[in-house]
Amino acid sequence: MSPAVEEHTRARIVSDAPHHRPVPVALRYDPAEDPLTVRFEFPGGNEWVFPRTLLEAGLRGPTRRGDIVVWPCGRAQTVLEFHSPDGVAVVQFDSSPLVRFLRQTYSVTPAPSGRA
Repeated sequence: MSPAVEEHTRARIVSDAPHHRPVPVALRYDPAEDPLTVRFEFPGGNEWVFPRTLLEAGLRGPTRRGDIVVWPCGRAQTVLEFHSPDGVAVVQFDSSPLVRFLRQTYSVTPAPSGRA
């Protein structure tokens, strides 16, 4: 059984407020549960599960799958936009923890063969 990966970081909720408030986020990857997805867990039990490849592609350029949009914001930030029936949440991360998390997931479960 492959070990699960967990990384804790902080992100900023982007809103009309003058200051973007930081929130803790748990980044989780459990290949025993689903080797193709990652989980982002926010305070209040809000959890988003999406393909690991979406996060990877979004670090390099804008990409969307379903209700989630990911894009780089400058050289050191990444934005995730989560759409739900309740509205849209725009969350900005430092890219470094996301890159570190992805590297850890790929050390546990390498990318499928034939993928660039």
